Amino acid sequence: MKRGRLKVYLGYAAGVGKTYRMLEEAQVLKAKGLDVVIAYFEPHGRPDTIAKTEGLAVIPRRRIPYGGSVFEEMDTEAVLARKPEVAVVDEFAHSNIPGSGAEKRWEDVRRLLDGGIDVLTTMNVQHLESLNDQVWHVTGVRVRETVPDWVVDEADEVVLVDLTPRALRNRIERGVVYAPEKARRAMENFFTEANLSALRELAMRHTAHEVEEKLFPAKPGERILICLTGRPASANLIRRGKRVADYLQAECLAVHVAAPGKNDEAVKRHMTFARNLRIQTHVIEGKDVPRTLAAFAHAQHVTQIFMGRSGPRPWWKLFSETVVQQVVRQARDLQITIVAERRR
Repeated sequence: MKRGRLKVYLGYAAGVGKTYRMLEEAQVLKAKGLDVVIAYFEPHGRPDTIAKTEGLAVIPRRRIPYGGSVFEEMDTEAVLARKPEVAVVDEFAHSNIPGSGAEKRWEDVRRLLDGGIDVLTTMNVQHLESLNDQVWHVTGVRVRETVPDWVVDEADEVVLVDLTPRALRNRIERGVVYAPEKARRAMENFFTEANLSALRELAMRHTAHEVEEKLFPAKPGERILICLTGRPASANLIRRGKRVADYLQAECLAVHVAAPGKNDEAVKRHMTFARNLRIQTHVIEGKDVPRTLAAFAHAQHVTQIFMGRSGPRPWWKLFSETVVQQVVRQARDLQITIVAERRR
Protein backbone atom coordinates (compact mmCIF):
# COMPACT_ATOMS: atom_id res chain seq x y z
CA MET A 1 0.00 0.00 0.00
CA LYS A 2 1.31 3.43 -0.93
CA ARG A 3 1.87 5.64 2.11
CA GLY A 4 -0.12 8.84 2.37
CA ARG A 5 1.45 12.28 1.95
CA LEU A 6 1.78 14.71 4.87
CA LYS A 7 1.40 18.46 4.45
CA VAL A 8 2.09 20.65 7.50
CA TYR A 9 0.84 24.23 7.81
CA LEU A 10 3.40 25.81 10.13
CA GLY A 11 2.92 29.08 12.01
CA TYR A 12 4.53 30.87 14.91
CA ALA A 13 1.46 31.56 17.08
CA ALA A 14 -2.27 30.98 17.35
CA GLY A 15 -4.26 33.24 15.02
CA VAL A 16 -1.87 33.56 12.08
CA GLY A 17 -4.28 31.60 9.85
CA LYS A 18 -2.93 28.02 9.70
CA THR A 19 -6.30 26.28 10.06
CA TYR A 20 -7.97 28.71 7.65
CA ARG A 21 -5.33 27.99 4.98
CA MET A 22 -5.57 24.25 5.60
CA LEU A 23 -9.36 24.30 5.13
CA GLU A 24 -8.98 26.41 1.97
CA GLU A 25 -6.74 23.68 0.58
CA ALA A 26 -9.28 21.04 1.63
CA GLN A 27 -12.03 22.88 -0.28
CA VAL A 28 -9.84 23.09 -3.40
CA LEU A 29 -9.13 19.36 -3.25
CA LYS A 30 -12.84 18.59 -2.78
CA ALA A 31 -13.68 20.77 -5.80
CA LYS A 32 -11.23 18.65 -7.81
CA GLY A 33 -13.27 15.56 -6.95
CA LEU A 34 -11.18 14.10 -4.12
CA ASP A 35 -12.81 12.45 -1.11
CA VAL A 36 -11.91 14.85 1.75
CA VAL A 37 -13.00 14.52 5.37
CA ILE A 38 -12.44 16.54 8.53
CA ALA A 39 -10.94 14.09 11.00
CA TYR A 40 -10.42 16.74 13.68
CA PHE A 41 -11.11 20.47 13.67
CA GLU A 42 -10.83 22.94 16.56
CA PRO A 43 -13.04 25.98 15.74
CA HIS A 44 -12.03 28.24 18.68
CA GLY A 45 -15.24 30.19 17.97
CA ARG A 46 -13.81 31.84 14.82
CA PRO A 47 -16.68 32.38 12.32
CA ASP A 48 -14.48 32.90 9.23
CA THR A 49 -12.61 29.63 9.87
CA ILE A 50 -15.80 27.69 10.70
CA ALA A 51 -17.33 28.87 7.40
CA LYS A 52 -14.49 27.15 5.54
CA THR A 53 -15.73 23.73 6.74
CA GLU A 54 -19.03 24.06 4.83
CA GLY A 55 -19.68 21.08 2.58
CA LEU A 56 -16.85 18.96 3.99
CA ALA A 57 -17.67 15.57 5.51
CA VAL A 58 -16.92 15.38 9.25
CA ILE A 59 -15.91 12.24 11.13
CA PRO A 60 -17.59 12.38 14.59
CA ARG A 61 -15.16 12.64 17.49
CA ARG A 62 -14.57 9.81 19.91
CA ARG A 63 -15.86 10.53 23.45
CA ILE A 64 -13.55 9.31 26.23
CA PRO A 65 -14.39 9.43 29.96
CA TYR A 66 -11.45 10.46 32.15
CA GLY A 67 -11.18 11.87 35.66
CA GLY A 68 -14.93 12.31 36.04
CA SER A 69 -15.30 14.23 32.76
CA VAL A 70 -15.82 13.28 29.13
CA PHE A 71 -13.29 14.44 26.53
CA GLU A 72 -13.43 14.36 22.75
CA GLU A 73 -10.56 13.13 20.60
CA MET A 74 -10.05 12.24 16.95
CA ASP A 75 -11.57 8.84 16.15
CA THR A 76 -8.62 7.36 14.30
CA GLU A 77 -10.29 3.96 13.81
CA ALA A 78 -13.35 5.59 12.24
CA VAL A 79 -11.17 7.59 9.82
CA LEU A 80 -9.25 4.44 8.82
CA ALA A 81 -12.54 2.57 8.31
CA ARG A 82 -13.93 5.44 6.18
CA LYS A 83 -10.64 5.54 4.22
CA PRO A 84 -10.93 8.96 2.55
CA GLU A 85 -8.30 10.19 0.11
CA VAL A 86 -7.50 13.21 2.32
CA ALA A 87 -8.00 13.82 6.05
CA VAL A 88 -7.86 17.25 7.71
CA VAL A 89 -6.34 17.01 11.20
CA ASP A 90 -5.98 20.18 13.27
CA GLU A 91 -3.42 20.65 16.10
CA PHE A 92 -0.72 18.13 15.19
CA ALA A 93 1.12 18.54 18.56
CA HIS A 94 -1.93 17.77 20.72
CA SER A 95 -1.56 15.29 23.62
CA ASN A 96 -4.40 12.77 23.74
CA ILE A 97 -6.37 11.96 26.86
CA PRO A 98 -5.29 8.69 28.56
CA GLY A 99 -7.34 5.87 27.12
CA SER A 100 -7.20 7.22 23.58
CA GLY A 101 -4.75 4.61 22.36
CA ALA A 102 -1.93 6.78 21.03
CA GLU A 103 -0.33 9.25 23.42
CA LYS A 104 0.05 12.01 20.79
CA ARG A 105 -2.03 13.12 17.84
CA TRP A 106 1.01 13.00 15.55
CA GLU A 107 1.13 9.26 16.27
CA ASP A 108 -2.51 8.98 15.13
CA VAL A 109 -1.61 10.91 11.98
CA ARG A 110 1.20 8.46 11.22
CA ARG A 111 -1.36 5.64 11.38
CA LEU A 112 -3.51 7.46 8.82
CA LEU A 113 -0.47 7.94 6.58
CA ASP A 114 0.41 4.25 6.90
CA GLY A 115 -3.17 3.52 5.88
CA GLY A 116 -2.61 5.35 2.57
CA ILE A 117 -4.51 8.52 3.57
CA ASP A 118 -3.07 11.95 2.74
CA VAL A 119 -3.15 14.32 5.74
CA LEU A 120 -3.28 18.10 6.03
CA THR A 121 -2.34 19.31 9.52
CA THR A 122 -1.35 22.40 11.52
CA MET A 123 1.22 23.23 14.19
CA ASN A 124 3.25 26.13 15.60
CA VAL A 125 7.05 26.20 15.47
CA GLN A 126 7.36 26.36 19.27
CA HIS A 127 6.09 22.77 19.44
CA LEU A 128 9.24 21.45 17.77
CA GLU A 129 11.13 19.47 20.41
CA SER A 130 14.59 20.80 19.54
CA LEU A 131 13.41 24.41 20.02
CA ASN A 132 11.87 23.84 23.46
CA ASP A 133 14.69 25.45 25.46
CA GLN A 134 15.10 28.29 22.98
CA VAL A 135 11.39 29.15 23.11
CA TRP A 136 11.41 29.05 26.92
CA HIS A 137 14.46 31.32 27.03
CA VAL A 138 12.84 33.86 24.70
CA THR A 139 9.26 33.84 25.94
CA GLY A 140 9.40 32.50 29.50
CA VAL A 141 6.85 29.82 28.54
CA ARG A 142 7.81 26.13 28.71
CA VAL A 143 5.86 24.39 25.93
CA ARG A 144 4.65 21.01 27.19
CA GLU A 145 3.22 19.57 23.97
CA THR A 146 6.06 18.84 21.55
CA VAL A 147 6.66 16.97 18.31
CA PRO A 148 10.01 15.28 17.58
CA ASP A 149 11.80 17.05 14.73
CA TRP A 150 12.10 13.84 12.69
CA VAL A 151 8.30 13.61 12.49
CA VAL A 152 8.06 17.04 10.84
CA ASP A 153 11.13 16.30 8.69
CA GLU A 154 9.21 13.36 7.21
CA ALA A 155 6.50 15.72 5.89
CA ASP A 156 6.26 15.87 2.11
CA GLU A 157 5.54 19.59 2.31
CA VAL A 158 5.81 22.29 4.99
CA VAL A 159 3.95 25.54 4.30
CA LEU A 160 4.82 28.62 6.36
CA VAL A 161 1.68 30.61 7.19
CA ASP A 162 3.00 34.08 7.95
CA LEU A 163 1.56 37.28 9.39
CA THR A 164 3.47 40.22 10.84
CA PRO A 165 3.41 40.45 14.67
CA ARG A 166 1.69 43.83 14.44
CA ALA A 167 -1.05 42.43 12.19
CA LEU A 168 -1.54 39.46 14.53
CA ARG A 169 -1.82 41.71 17.58
CA ASN A 170 -4.35 43.79 15.66
CA ARG A 171 -6.41 40.65 15.00
CA ILE A 172 -6.29 39.77 18.70
CA GLU A 173 -7.35 43.30 19.70
CA ARG A 174 -10.34 43.06 17.34
CA GLY A 175 -11.45 39.82 19.01
CA VAL A 176 -10.86 37.69 15.90
CA VAL A 177 -8.59 35.21 17.72
CA TYR A 178 -9.82 35.14 21.33
CA ALA A 179 -12.74 36.40 23.42
CA PRO A 180 -12.09 39.93 24.86
CA GLU A 181 -10.84 38.98 28.35
CA LYS A 182 -8.61 36.18 27.05
CA ALA A 183 -7.34 38.50 24.31
CA ARG A 184 -6.33 41.13 26.87
CA ARG A 185 -4.36 38.60 28.93
CA ALA A 186 -2.72 37.21 25.79
CA MET A 187 -1.58 40.67 24.67
CA GLU A 188 0.00 41.34 28.06
CA ASN A 189 1.76 37.97 28.35
CA PHE A 190 2.72 35.58 25.56
CA PHE A 191 1.60 37.73 22.63
CA THR A 192 3.95 40.66 23.19
CA GLU A 193 5.48 42.04 19.99
CA ALA A 194 8.97 40.98 21.13
CA ASN A 195 7.87 37.37 21.72
CA LEU A 196 6.00 37.19 18.43
CA SER A 197 8.95 38.62 16.48
CA ALA A 198 11.32 36.04 17.99
CA LEU A 199 8.94 33.15 17.29
CA ARG A 200 8.35 34.36 13.74
CA GLU A 201 12.10 34.38 13.12
CA LEU A 202 12.35 30.79 14.42
CA ALA A 203 9.55 29.72 12.07
CA MET A 204 11.20 31.40 9.07
CA ARG A 205 14.59 29.86 9.85
CA HIS A 206 13.12 26.40 10.26
CA THR A 207 11.18 26.60 6.99
CA ALA A 208 14.26 27.86 5.15
CA HIS A 209 16.22 24.91 6.55
CA GLU A 210 13.52 22.47 5.40
CA VAL A 211 13.76 23.87 1.87
CA GLU A 212 17.58 23.82 1.89
CA GLU A 213 17.63 20.23 3.14
CA LYS A 214 15.47 19.08 0.24
CA LEU A 215 17.47 21.04 -2.37
CA PHE A 216 20.95 20.05 -1.20
CA PRO A 217 21.66 16.41 -0.32
CA ALA A 218 23.62 15.49 2.81
CA LYS A 219 27.41 15.45 2.74
CA PRO A 220 28.67 12.23 4.34
CA GLY A 221 31.25 12.31 7.10
CA GLU A 222 29.91 14.56 9.88
CA ARG A 223 29.16 12.70 13.13
CA ILE A 224 28.10 14.48 16.32
CA LEU A 225 28.52 12.99 19.79
CA ILE A 226 26.44 14.28 22.74
CA CYS A 227 27.90 13.54 26.18
CA LEU A 228 25.20 12.87 28.75
CA THR A 229 25.16 12.93 32.54
CA GLY A 230 22.34 12.70 35.05
CA ARG A 231 22.14 16.49 35.37
CA PRO A 232 18.90 18.21 34.17
CA ALA A 233 20.91 20.28 31.69
CA SER A 234 21.44 17.11 29.61
CA ALA A 235 17.95 17.61 28.11
CA ASN A 236 19.04 20.99 26.73
CA LEU A 237 22.27 19.41 25.49
CA ILE A 238 20.32 16.74 23.60
CA ARG A 239 18.07 19.31 21.92
CA ARG A 240 20.99 21.55 20.94
CA GLY A 241 23.15 18.74 19.61
CA LYS A 242 20.29 17.19 17.64
CA ARG A 243 19.33 20.51 16.09
CA VAL A 244 22.91 21.14 14.93
CA ALA A 245 23.09 17.58 13.60
CA ASP A 246 19.89 18.16 11.63
CA TYR A 247 21.24 21.41 10.16
CA LEU A 248 24.47 19.66 9.14
CA GLN A 249 22.53 16.55 8.07
CA ALA A 250 24.97 14.65 10.29
CA GLU A 251 24.69 11.40 12.18
CA CYS A 252 24.01 11.92 15.88
CA LEU A 253 25.06 9.76 18.84
CA ALA A 254 24.62 10.15 22.60
CA VAL A 255 26.90 8.51 25.15
CA HIS A 256 27.10 8.25 28.92
CA VAL A 257 30.27 7.08 30.64
CA ALA A 258 29.20 5.20 33.76
CA ALA A 259 31.26 4.06 36.70
CA PRO A 260 31.34 0.22 36.81
CA GLY A 261 28.14 -1.13 38.36
CA LYS A 262 26.46 2.28 38.63
CA ASN A 263 22.84 2.66 37.47
CA ASP A 264 21.49 6.24 37.24
CA GLU A 265 17.73 6.70 36.75
CA ALA A 266 18.17 10.30 35.52
CA VAL A 267 20.57 9.08 32.83
CA LYS A 268 18.01 6.45 31.78
CA ARG A 269 15.41 9.20 31.29
CA HIS A 270 17.81 11.25 29.18
CA MET A 271 18.67 8.19 27.10
CA THR A 272 14.97 7.49 26.47
CA PHE A 273 14.48 11.13 25.45
CA ALA A 274 17.42 10.88 23.03
CA ARG A 275 16.08 7.67 21.48
CA ASN A 276 12.68 9.32 20.98
CA LEU A 277 14.51 11.92 18.88
CA ARG A 278 16.12 9.08 16.87
CA ILE A 279 19.58 9.55 18.35
CA GLN A 280 21.78 6.46 18.72
CA THR A 281 22.50 5.90 22.42
CA HIS A 282 25.42 4.18 24.14
CA VAL A 283 26.30 3.54 27.79
CA ILE A 284 29.95 2.58 28.31
CA GLU A 285 31.77 1.80 31.52
CA GLY A 286 35.01 3.48 32.52
CA LYS A 287 36.69 4.85 35.63
CA ASP A 288 38.56 7.53 33.65
CA VAL A 289 35.68 9.47 32.04
CA PRO A 290 37.71 11.82 29.77
CA ARG A 291 39.95 9.03 28.44
CA THR A 292 36.99 6.66 27.88
CA LEU A 293 35.01 9.40 26.14
CA ALA A 294 37.86 10.43 23.85
CA ALA A 295 38.60 6.81 22.92
CA PHE A 296 34.92 6.17 22.10
CA ALA A 297 34.75 9.35 19.98
CA HIS A 298 37.77 8.32 17.94
CA ALA A 299 36.53 4.74 17.53
CA GLN A 300 33.17 6.04 16.25
CA HIS A 301 34.82 8.52 13.83
CA VAL A 302 33.10 11.44 15.57
CA THR A 303 33.84 14.93 14.18
CA GLN A 304 32.16 17.08 16.86
CA ILE A 305 31.56 16.59 20.59
CA PHE A 306 28.84 18.43 22.53
CA MET A 307 29.35 18.70 26.28
CA GLY A 308 27.82 20.58 29.19
CA ARG A 309 29.91 22.71 31.52
CA SER A 310 31.59 20.93 34.43
CA GLY A 311 29.71 21.25 37.74
CA PRO A 312 30.99 23.06 40.85
CA ARG A 313 34.10 21.49 42.40
CA PRO A 314 35.39 21.29 45.98
CA TRP A 315 38.18 23.70 46.92
CA TRP A 316 40.89 21.02 46.88
CA LYS A 317 40.24 20.38 43.16
CA LEU A 318 40.18 24.03 42.06
CA PHE A 319 43.66 23.85 40.51
CA SER A 320 43.21 20.50 38.73
CA GLU A 321 41.74 20.04 35.26
CA THR A 322 37.96 19.65 34.89
CA VAL A 323 36.50 16.75 32.91
CA VAL A 324 35.79 19.15 30.03
CA GLN A 325 39.39 20.41 30.02
CA GLN A 326 40.72 16.86 30.00
CA VAL A 327 38.46 15.89 27.07
CA VAL A 328 39.62 18.97 25.15
CA ARG A 329 43.24 17.95 25.75
CA GLN A 330 42.71 14.30 24.79
CA ALA A 331 40.60 15.00 21.70
CA ARG A 332 42.51 17.89 20.14
CA ASP A 333 41.66 16.74 16.62
CA LEU A 334 37.91 17.08 17.23
CA GLN A 335 35.67 20.14 17.41
CA ILE A 336 34.26 20.42 20.94
CA THR A 337 31.28 22.61 21.79
CA ILE A 338 30.59 23.49 25.42
CA VAL A 339 26.87 24.21 25.78
CA ALA A 340 25.90 26.67 28.52
CA GLU A 341 22.86 26.00 30.70
CA ARG A 342 19.98 28.26 29.71
CA ARG A 343 18.71 30.50 32.49
CA ARG A 344 16.17 33.33 32.43
